Amino acid sequence: MFKLIKKLNTGVRIGILETPHGKIETPFFMPVGTVGSVKGMAPWELEEIGAQIVLSNTYHLYLRPGEQIVKEMGGLHQFMGWDRPILTDSGGYQVFSLAKNNSQLPISNSKQKQSQEVSSNNRNGGQGSLVKITDDGVEFKSHLDGSKHLFTPEKVIDIQIDLGVDILMPLDVCPSGKASAKEIQRAVELTILWAKRAKDHFDQHMCSKKWENNACRPMLHGIVQGGMDLNLRKYCIEELVKINFDGYSIGGLAVDLETREMWDVVKHCCDLLPIDKQRYLMGVGTPDDIIHATKLGVDMFDCVLPTRLARHASVYIKSQNTDKHFELINLLNSKCRTDPGVIDPQCECRACQHGKGFSRAYISHLLRSNEILGLRLATTHNLWQYLSLMKSIRGDSE
Repeated sequence: MFKLIKKLNTGVRIGILETPHGKIETPFFMPVGTVGSVKGMAPWELEEIGAQIVLSNTYHLYLRPGEQIVKEMGGLHQFMGWDRPILTDSGGYQVFSLAKNNSQLPISNSKQKQSQEVSSNNRNGGQGSLVKITDDGVEFKSHLDGSKHLFTPEKVIDIQIDLGVDILMPLDVCPSGKASAKEIQRAVELTILWAKRAKDHFDQHMCSKKWENNACRPMLHGIVQGGMDLNLRKYCIEELVKINFDGYSIGGLAVDLETREMWDVVKHCCDLLPIDKQRYLMGVGTPDDIIHATKLGVDMFDCVLPTRLARHASVYIKSQNTDKHFELINLLNSKCRTDPGVIDPQCECRACQHGKGFSRAYISHLLRSNEILGLRLATTHNLWQYLSLMKSIRGDSE
């Protein structure tokens, strides 16, 4: 359950989101733990740097180790040693990304329910992977072993219920930034159709259990699609609001570089979404993106950038440029090899410690030597930058 405490003059919404595994202060950022682990970070380290919630991936956990194994182990929280909230995405984006030429989304004719196919190269020696989409769901081949699987709106809910997470996402269709108007229209229609089925199935699960209060009940989001078309976004929102989800996610804006000019869409969606429900901008983005989005009224964020960039030796520092708040530096650059200073003297993370931490030269050496500690220090720093940014945004309200 979401409670909006106040809205600042800047547009930032300050609130509390109650989940079965605790309250979360909004706005917040979710470190991405795709397979049940945030790369390079132990659960207690995430708590130490201020993570309130993590995100895991339904598709990957379904394929390995399997949701039934996770359920037998006591649920995802116990399995990964994390006792705070967890959100899982539906896995739909991962399924559709199996199609190499995603600009031609394989969407069937709804009246005839005929499936279409897209072949692409997967990670198993270049063999073709297959994605079929019909009104009923999406059939795909595992990127691990080529085995066939079917995701329906109902099955995706079942998987996430078995995982035992706090916030669930329904199966949706996320079109490419290069998709045609017809493909985007069809993606919206299927997203709404599947959203209704997912909500009905979720409600059946909830009716079969007795909840002491709403805070103990998991939540289901609706996902707003529509590409860059404001009218389609409006239509999708109106239909999803009729279904009455616990919160709403803005999807499809982190799939291609050409969709970076997204702020009109984000503002448009936030202006239309219910005030008393949390808003989640999926997969976005840089620290400056997040600052901008919070001012438009977004409450929730996730992104792989802080951990992925760290694995490529890139770290965020506070910018001296008045046009942006953060900038990236690469610790493999030659000048870092002899730099005695920390990554960012303003940072309090374990790597920097307000100027008393590890030198850029040392971390650069570790990264060049493929030492795990270098990756861990860079990851800790980047996540600290994100999480301390969210804390400062929330603290500005005090």
